[in-house]
Amino acid sequence: MITVCQATLNDMDGVLALLKANHVSSMTEEEKKNGFVTTNMTKEQMTRLISDEDGVTVAKDGDKIVAFALAASWDYWKEWPFFQYMIEILPENSYNGEPLTVENSYQYGPVCVDKDYRGSGAFEKVFFASLANMEKRFPYMATFVNKVNPRSFAAHTRKAKLDEVSSFSYNGNNYWLLCCKTSNRP
Repeated sequence: MITVCQATLNDMDGVLALLKANHVSSMTEEEKKNGFVTTNMTKEQMTRLISDEDGVTVAKDGDKIVAFALAASWDYWKEWPFFQYMIEILPENSYNGEPLTVENSYQYGPVCVDKDYRGSGAFEKVFFASLANMEKRFPYMATFVNKVNPRSFAAHTRKAKLDEVSSFSYNGNNYWLLCCKTSNRP
């Protein structure tokens, strides 16, 4: 039975192992067709994400981490050059007629589901639990999906009901910018 909760430091190794297994650099071209993540994290970064941001939502089957969703303030993400760029272009975008800012939105993702648990509902469980957790701090969630990752785009627009706000390019890659209200739950 899958349970969902906010991660503690005891969950960190399981989250990092699942992240590594699904990172684009660890996968074959065939495996990438089923989705991938592009953000790498160190133990120090994950510790801060768990301890300072309460930003890791996990799905567990017993003690095994089978899915996770990461979420944090833009201040947390600003050390990555990619997220610095997103912060720069954020005000060029609006959602529900309101400009997106670092004060009214946060960055969600990556999200990852163990390949043996895909289609089990684990994605939806960690996504909506993460959204609920961040609702107390922000009215809007923003994220990006690489255009060469159509599985992730489909999951986020169909299952999570995110709206496509715009597209952007960074470092030779093309992305969709997706958003929703944090009160957006089934």
